[in-house]
Amino acid sequence: MKKIITIFSIFSVFLFLQNCSAQGKSDPQVVNNLLNSEEFTFYAEKALPYNQDVINIAYSMPNAAAQRIFDLSGEGYSIEIKNKVLDVVMPYFGRTYNPSYGSTDNSYRFTSKDFTLTKTQNKKGNWTVKIKPNDIKNSLQIFIEISKSGSASASIQSNDRQPITYNGYVAKNEETEE
Repeated sequence: MKKIITIFSIFSVFLFLQNCSAQGKSDPQVVNNLLNSEEFTFYAEKALPYNQDVINIAYSMPNAAAQRIFDLSGEGYSIEIKNKVLDVVMPYFGRTYNPSYGSTDNSYRFTSKDFTLTKTQNKKGNWTVKIKPNDIKNSLQIFIEISKSGSASASIQSNDRQPITYNGYVAKNEETEE
């Protein structure tokens, strides 16, 4: 009986890991086409703040997970590049050095029509995209590291906040009815 339970457990773990690795996979040609068209969306699934105070506060919450990663899947946080417009809707967890007086919004929410996008591809086929918005108040840069399979990691660095990293994936922009 123990052998059957052991075999069943190993088989279940194998299926679980196989299912997890299948998520977020795209054809490398599709990823290349998205990046060459410069019209794609980064969807955030997890946030990884650098500030230890934020992590300590998260641990002190009731029923908090014992990790420094915040789950964002299903919340609709994204960085979208479409029709030469950059639209950023991302949460922020960390220290702000120069907060605006009376402001309660601590996230990255802006639209930019004047930005610089540079992209490079390494020998293994992975991409690095650097985005620098020129028409927003605070100086910031967005770096997105994209693998051949479409999984990605985005980092936002600003002159008035600590940096933060997000894990997720890139995909084709959603079609909107106008």
